[in-house]
Amino acid sequence: MASQSEQSERNRARQGIRVRRVSFSYPDGPGRRHYADGDLMMSHIVAVLSGMFPDGEDFFVRSVRRFADDITDPVLKEQVAGFIGQEVSHGREHRELNVKLARMGYPTPQVEKGTQRGLGFVEKHRSAEYSLAVTAALEHYTATLAEVLLGDERARELLAGSAVRDMLLWHALEESEHKAVAYDVFQHVCGDERIRVRAMRRVTVTFIASVLFRTVLSLLRDPAAYNPARLGRSIFALRHSPYLSGQVVARIRAYFAPGFHPHGVESDALLETWREELFGPAGKLAASLR
Repeated sequence: MASQSEQSERNRARQGIRVRRVSFSYPDGPGRRHYADGDLMMSHIVAVLSGMFPDGEDFFVRSVRRFADDITDPVLKEQVAGFIGQEVSHGREHRELNVKLARMGYPTPQVEKGTQRGLGFVEKHRSAEYSLAVTAALEHYTATLAEVLLGDERARELLAGSAVRDMLLWHALEESEHKAVAYDVFQHVCGDERIRVRAMRRVTVTFIASVLFRTVLSLLRDPAAYNPARLGRSIFALRHSPYLSGQVVARIRAYFAPGFHPHGVESDALLETWREELFGPAGKLAASLR
């Protein structure tokens, strides 16, 4: 793993973080209930994550913006502006998606409210530096999952034919593009390793527990979940999900290592491929740019 100074210099050579105004449309009507290639568990898990994103993105923006005036590095300051712009766009698009998912029977409004309460508690009762450390930790989770989606065809096949697939690919691309910003802001204004690691430990417990708990509640509202054979097949398939591989677990754990930096995992080639695939001259989403 490269040293902190080497990573900083490498970061300076990277292109700026572009804010893309993208407009997505979803079919009218309730749509196919189990949109993740018919898979029960993945459909509910993705819906729960989407429900968590809007207020999570708002929290990320507030946590980073709170230190904007303390940033003296002009490169990092520019990246913060890009980070905020991208996250605001993500929150807006996920709110629109969550309305669609709610019509399909998923409890996204309740998930949004629960996320707002939980992160509001952190902001009210913990320091601004700790909230920033929580943001950096959660960004590590989202970037890891994003790069699985971009880099593993099996992960993309789970959303084949889904109206949300293109939106999630766009979101994943931008999560990877700005994956180091919150971390770099934390290092710039605080850099306390004890706070960074403590926040990640708590985030690991609360994030995983929250996703599991809310997924169970979501499943309880779905008649298909009461079919033992179908539920069993879906749970078994989840055990072999690319999102739960040993490589993913190792990458999450790497955050605890001294000298860790998000750009320790190279993703430049992957990002270039997907920028062209989605937003190049013949890109799938080029026509969706506002």
